[in-house]
Parts: sequence; C-alpha cells; structure tokens
Amino acid sequence: AYFYFLLSGLGVTAGAHRLWSHRSYKAKLPLRIFLAVANSMAFQNDIYEWSRDHRVHHKYTETDADPHNALRGFFFSHVGWLLVRKHPDVIEKGRKLDLTDLLDDPVVRIQRKYYKLSVVLMCFVFPALVPWYVWGESLWNAYFLASILRYAVSLNTTWSINSVAHMYGKRPYNKTINPRDNILTVMGTLGEGYHNYHHTFPFDYSASELGLKFNLATWFIDFMFWLGLVTDRKRAPKEMVQARKEKTGDGS
Repeated sequence: AYFYFLLSGLGVTAGAHRLWSHRSYKAKLPLRIFLAVANSMAFQNDIYEWSRDHRVHHKYTETDADPHNALRGFFFSHVGWLLVRKHPDVIEKGRKLDLTDLLDDPVVRIQRKYYKLSVVLMCFVFPALVPWYVWGESLWNAYFLASILRYAVSLNTTWSINSVAHMYGKRPYNKTINPRDNILTVMGTLGEGYHNYHHTFPFDYSASELGLKFNLATWFIDFMFWLGLVTDRKRAPKEMVQARKEKTGDGS
C-alpha cells in the first residue's frame, strides 16, 4: 500500500503537476507513459483536467476563479470544492486558457480517452490483486487496505496543499500571498508543501530552493535526468530567490 502510495503520488507531483501543468522540465515518451499510468493510479482527474484546473488556480489564486479558493474556508478548499458545482468564474476563466500544449501530447489524449477504465484497473483492481495473488493476503484485506485506504490517504495529502498549505505555515518568499511553506504537507506530498516558494517561482521543477530535502519528486526527476529521460529542468537562480526573500519575505 505504501509503495503504491508513492507511485501514485509521483503521477501527480512529478507528472500532472510539475511536468504537464507547469512545464518545468521535459520528459521523453517512456517516462511520460509511466507518469500517465501512475496518474491513473492516483485517480485525481485525468492529466488534462488536473492541469487545466491547476493553471486556473495559479492564475487566479484566492479569487472566485480559483477552483479551490482558500478564502471560502478550510473545508471548501480541502474537499468541498469537489462536492459542489464550479463557480461560473472558474469555468469562464478556464475556457480562456491556452491548453493546446496538453492536447498536442498523445499520452495526455490517450489517458483522457481511456481514463475511466484505467482508473478502475490501476487504482482499485491491480493494487488489490497483487497482495492477494503474490503472497496470499485475503482479497478483502488487500482491497480495503491497498486500494481504498491508500486512495483515501493519498487524496487527503494532496488536498492538504489546497487547504493547510494556504492557511498555516511560513512565507519566506512572499508575505503578500496566502500560500505557505508547511513541513507537514511537504512530507505527506513527496515535496509539494513548499507552497510559498512554489507560488512565487512556479516554473521551478523542484518546487523548492532546498533541492532534495524531503522532496522525493525532485529525487525522482533528477534520477530520470541521470537516465537520460528528462531534459531542460528549469530552476530559479539563487540570486533571484535571495532578492525576492529580501524584498517580500516574512524573514522566516
């Protein structure tokens, strides 16, 4: 269950988030296929929809056009936004974004076309069958632990970035925005919780100035770079980061 949690997490962090939403690095076809499969394991909307909503979130953070606007409260930004119809501003602004780069990727198109089937197999069936078949776990235990519990935990860790990391923590880079660096969300999301940094420098493939510290997604991307499957990793220069901290940081 934990191994599957890590794999599915990479499908969101290194895949839908850092690769497809922000284009913070380039990945060759085998890696994109792997990340798309891992993204289906996570079952958090297909790559196209996830990336569209995330781009709207960054462009219109904490406004009515933000899909999980934290100003509407903790519950709304955590899970409530998925339980109600989207605010009209979210739909309107989302339609105005240029998403042709996503549709130009055949991996994104194929995953979107077969998303429901891939989710059933990769998020629920496969993680239950492996423990049952390989080492004799009961199918009941395997399903409710490796499939359901793992899925519930992964959802809430991802949602914590929208809620916890927009309300609690430090703002060492930009104290004028709500997103914050929060160590608990960092550890639960494979390195995504340096959220004040990320909203200040969204193009940085590491989503942190601390490199590999508590950042499994960065470890993974760097390893793929070493294997030759990743190119063009974008990074915020140290001078730029330091200047921003001195100008708008909270001094933490």
